[in-house]
Amino acid sequence: MSEERPLRWLYLDLNSYFASVEQQLVPELRGKPVAVGPESVNSGTVIAASYEAKAYGIKTGMKVAEARARCPQLIFSGQDHRIYAEFHEKILEEVWRHIPVTQVCSIDEVACRLLDNENGRAKAIELARRIKAGIRANVGECLTSSVGIAPSRLLAKMAADMQKPDGLTLIEAGDLPHALLPLGLRDIPGIGPRMEARLNGRGIRSMAQLLSRSPLEAGSAWGSVVGTRLWYALNGHDLPETARKSRSIGHSHVLSPDTRDPENSRQTARRLLLKAASRLRRGQYVTRYLTLGARFESRRKWSATQSLPETDDSFPLLEALAKLWPQLIAHQAELSARDRVHTISVSLEDIRPAPASEAKGQQLHLFDDKPRSSLAVARALDAINARYGHNSVTLGPAYVGRANLIGAKIAFGRIPEAAEFHE
Repeated sequence: MSEERPLRWLYLDLNSYFASVEQQLVPELRGKPVAVGPESVNSGTVIAASYEAKAYGIKTGMKVAEARARCPQLIFSGQDHRIYAEFHEKILEEVWRHIPVTQVCSIDEVACRLLDNENGRAKAIELARRIKAGIRANVGECLTSSVGIAPSRLLAKMAADMQKPDGLTLIEAGDLPHALLPLGLRDIPGIGPRMEARLNGRGIRSMAQLLSRSPLEAGSAWGSVVGTRLWYALNGHDLPETARKSRSIGHSHVLSPDTRDPENSRQTARRLLLKAASRLRRGQYVTRYLTLGARFESRRKWSATQSLPETDDSFPLLEALAKLWPQLIAHQAELSARDRVHTISVSLEDIRPAPASEAKGQQLHLFDDKPRSSLAVARALDAINARYGHNSVTLGPAYVGRANLIGAKIAFGRIPEAAEFHE
């Protein structure tokens, strides 16, 4: 049976990536507890922690105030997101020297499919060691990684999590299911508190109980065919990947406590929308819906959507935002007067390829009276800001407060394009 499920995937996970980059750049930080996050904002969250900081129980998502309380000597550093993206590109370049990268899964994780001449146990291990050593030697000695090798990509990712930092774990078909039995349901990527509760309610409380079900029973417990696919992946079957299409472009921003008034919130939403619109045009897409969202200090959430004709033009998008904004203000008025906006977000929904004529660009006069001339203005602003830096020119008044500091941010699952650092 193991011959039918050969080793097919190598999964590389950089250890404490953001903090490791900081320690690589600043030798004085090596061996010390380091956190990447907003040091001056107690209500902010830790983006990443070094392993020295993790020894104190500090982890991603922890409030800055709690992190300080756990480790008074904690050193805050970083947040130059451009540098994290540059290191990411260097790491990809090094991995490509040894094996093609099949998919960039996040800023600090990549998946590589093994060929038939690479998937023997000894060769796969030797390949993993070369990659790990190459990153340390050619990118930075502080950038250690954990590698998982397995018949399916899901198993390879789980294997990479089994030994950190600087681990190398190989799971062969013959090791299944025993290699997984010590793990909990939450150790499976994609299973969070809600799904765990759902599975518990259907009599599945352990990995052994999940694997003992038939594929169809696993799918029924999950509530969709995803559960069936997961069962096969956990048992070492390398299923074809399902096609993924980008259907939305969005941005969000946590407002600092001193900028949570309505005007700063509006300016921030406006800035986020212009950034999303620029990405839309760069990708040669159009959108039909704009969603404005907010999370309040009470953790209550609100959102509303405005439809509009297919567009990639900033001007009609700003008009749509102007229609949505009074709805947010009206909703906020129904809440406590002290329940201010904590996080503001915009999302362009149902995006699709732009018509061929627009994707290639049209020769339009910048200030004529044609309906589409505003698109030429938006594209001209894109070009100027790309060349001279974000906010070199703006639509409307200059941004106030922290709205001017949005820039490109690293999300673990999406790496900003170089052009976004100019927006």
